[in-house]
Amino acid sequence: MFLNTLTPKFYVALTGTSSLISGLILIFEWWYFRKYGTSFIEQVSVSHLRPLLGGVDSSSPSSTSTSNGEADSSRQSVSECKVWRNPLNLFRGAEYNRYTWVTGREPLTYYDMNLSAQDHQTFFTCDSDHLRPADAIMQKAWRERNPQARISAAHEALELEDCATAYILLAEEEATTIMEAERLFKQALKAGEGCYRRSQQLQHHSTQYEAQHRRDTNVLVYIKRRLAMCSRKLGRTREAVKMMRDLCVFQLMKEFPLLSMFNIHENLLESLLELQNYADVQAVLAKYDDISLPKSATICYTAALLKARAVSDKFSPEAASRRGLSTAEMNAVEAIHRAVEFNPHVPKYLLEMKSLILPPEHILKRGDSEAIAYAFFHLQHWKRVEGALNLLHCTWEGTFRMIPYPLEKGHLFYPYPICTETADRELLPTVFHEVSVYPKKELPFFILFTAGLCSFTAMLALLTHQFPELMGVFAKAFLSTLFAPLNFIMEKVESILPSSLWHQLTRI
Repeated sequence: MFLNTLTPKFYVALTGTSSLISGLILIFEWWYFRKYGTSFIEQVSVSHLRPLLGGVDSSSPSSTSTSNGEADSSRQSVSECKVWRNPLNLFRGAEYNRYTWVTGREPLTYYDMNLSAQDHQTFFTCDSDHLRPADAIMQKAWRERNPQARISAAHEALELEDCATAYILLAEEEATTIMEAERLFKQALKAGEGCYRRSQQLQHHSTQYEAQHRRDTNVLVYIKRRLAMCSRKLGRTREAVKMMRDLCVFQLMKEFPLLSMFNIHENLLESLLELQNYADVQAVLAKYDDISLPKSATICYTAALLKARAVSDKFSPEAASRRGLSTAEMNAVEAIHRAVEFNPHVPKYLLEMKSLILPPEHILKRGDSEAIAYAFFHLQHWKRVEGALNLLHCTWEGTFRMIPYPLEKGHLFYPYPICTETADRELLPTVFHEVSVYPKKELPFFILFTAGLCSFTAMLALLTHQFPELMGVFAKAFLSTLFAPLNFIMEKVESILPSSLWHQLTRI
């Protein structure tokens, strides 16, 4: 009788109100997703409702044995999107400029080059530059935006005296081959060692001399590292390894904070992998892969490569699914998951699912820029280990199932920073490169659900307004069908129970 008394206007009002409410929910969910990268309803259910219902947060570290103490590093207060100098950055004149000559494309963005200019001023200048005329000229040269003006200033400084930083600038930007750059760096080394010895003797006389000695130390370390990289590029890998080992020892002996920014151990790891000296690679990792030190894609993926190397040649996904993973295979898979959690962009480049470009001069850890820099130099090392890429291909996507909400909670590392996309777009030439974004911003279920609900109820409201009598018949038929099982059960209950008992129950 209640259904028969409902008019078509009621159905129009009901469906219209439902469409309005679901539309408002859809707009709010879409705005929240665009701003924070996650669904509001899902976030509330995970953060508030699930703990009240007694749920266990599967994304948090379950034990100290599985995380190996690395979960404690999430309490360290560090900047999420700090930009680092790329330890393996190429030479502008001999490599970046040659790419521009061949393709007509600029491999470096203005933002990236501006960061390099700031680095050069930090590394190669100090307050006492006015005491040496050549250094005073170079202090202005590092601020020049025009490359030709910088090169001209370097030549002007060399006319006054042997200036190490002037040779550095010419080796980086004017030299068109690695051999020519190496020759200039050797001249810079000779001049830099003389300045270093003189400032070392005077460093305790005043704060001015101490700053000058710090600058000369930075210059000397930079020259030796670039000379080692020249040797590596020219095929003299053992010589490069020796120079890098000496630099690592020198860096540990000195207490200047800027030396830690060079990350010379990453150059050393790449050269040792080229020599296939895996025992020494493991020794370097044991020293630098520590919870108290900043991680990098080179550290995490090199550790994964070494563990994959022990099992990858005999690994078969079909056999592993039948018999289960062995201890060594489980260790390799866990190392891959750890590396992918730190930087999830790397596998697409290693598996050649995405094309490589020249790495930038600066990288954002855990970002697309770091993934490009790592894969550009280490892809050959993964290919050299038989089956390593196959193992990576079979296991890397499992990381995403382990971390369902990477922006909110990680497993072994911090939650994934949401600012990486913006920083990578500044560092990478987006004109010919599509920046990788993680996590992939797929529309959450509740946005799709509310969109479907809004569309469905709006359509019902429109049809009810246009064809009120016909839609009223359909509504009554739908409700009758919906309640048919309940009516059937009630009839069965009436037929089974005595009429007097049923009458008393209905009265109650």
